[in-house]
Amino acid sequence: MSHNTFGHLFRVTTWGESHGPALGCVVDGCPPGIPLTEADIQPWLDRRRPGQGKFVTQRQEPDAVRILSGVFGDDRTPGPVTTGTPISMIIENVDQRSRDYSEIAQAFRPGHADYAYFAKYGVRDYRGGGRQSARETAARVAAGAVARKILDGVTIRGAVVQIGPHAVDPGRIDYGVTGDNPFWAPDPDIVPVWEEHLEKIRKAGSSTGAVVAVEAVGAPAGWGAPLYGKLDAELAAALMSINAAKGVEIGAGFAAAALTGEENADEMRMGNDGQLFLSNHAGGVLGGISTGQAITARVAFKPTSSILTPRRTLNEAGEEIELRTKGRHDPCVGLRAVPVVEAMVACVLADAFLRHRAQTGGAAHPLAAPGG
Repeated sequence: MSHNTFGHLFRVTTWGESHGPALGCVVDGCPPGIPLTEADIQPWLDRRRPGQGKFVTQRQEPDAVRILSGVFGDDRTPGPVTTGTPISMIIENVDQRSRDYSEIAQAFRPGHADYAYFAKYGVRDYRGGGRQSARETAARVAAGAVARKILDGVTIRGAVVQIGPHAVDPGRIDYGVTGDNPFWAPDPDIVPVWEEHLEKIRKAGSSTGAVVAVEAVGAPAGWGAPLYGKLDAELAAALMSINAAKGVEIGAGFAAAALTGEENADEMRMGNDGQLFLSNHAGGVLGGISTGQAITARVAFKPTSSILTPRRTLNEAGEEIELRTKGRHDPCVGLRAVPVVEAMVACVLADAFLRHRAQTGGAAHPLAAPGG
């Protein structure tokens, strides 16, 4: 993973800034012959785009994607398919309000990356955070849509499982109902609780954090590698690269520290369709290699740093000031993180699949199928 590129065989490079003319990505390493059009990508972007409800930023961006390269179709093909060459995609910005940021042109917003960027590069695009803006994640979602086309048989689903101090009971999580409410909640009973909490936060001009859970079902055993190519390590790195992410757990995560060895061990038995695990504390990964179980992770997102309450900070001249951030912001960035989390998992798994196939030809032990 370099400054703007991640992946090995399935490589994604994103480009663009929050208030530039456009942003996008280049996906390299996608196998040829896969049907792909803008219609395959747009639905995933529609799930992430801003302006969909009072608890997210009101910036109005259609996030309409165009494919510029890497696909081809004519009378001899059933439709545009990937050619095996780099797939370039572009998403134009249409609702920038750079004037909202004129007051922070020389000031460092507390909690933002303004100071760190300036310390490293000596120059920064202060308009909406420039490259550091969460607007960049639209390009990741587009790349994730391509990755999903490679992952035949793998289903990736995410949900918000905690907002502020209010968490969903793990026993009530149902990924199938997340589309029925504006909070990506996997339990309808938590919705009024979150709505009341977010309304107080929004009216106060403040923000709150969240936790997003994700699972990938259908990946067979064998993906990933021991030691330096661990599947869980690459998932953690990809998820931690998302804006505002401050923690990642795989499987039981930190809760495993409170378990005994007997409790934590995922025992195995033979089922009707092969191996059967009796629990999944490992989150579907053992020794850095997938086990065939559901691959599970949780990502903690900090409260949005842009708030209306004045905070003490410095400007580029080293002067002590108080700063109140203006503009259009999410009171809870986690509400729009679910499609991004899903996309990053898809990209990592697509890369793991292609690397596994390249190394082994796809061959596996007869028990190495999704199960338990």
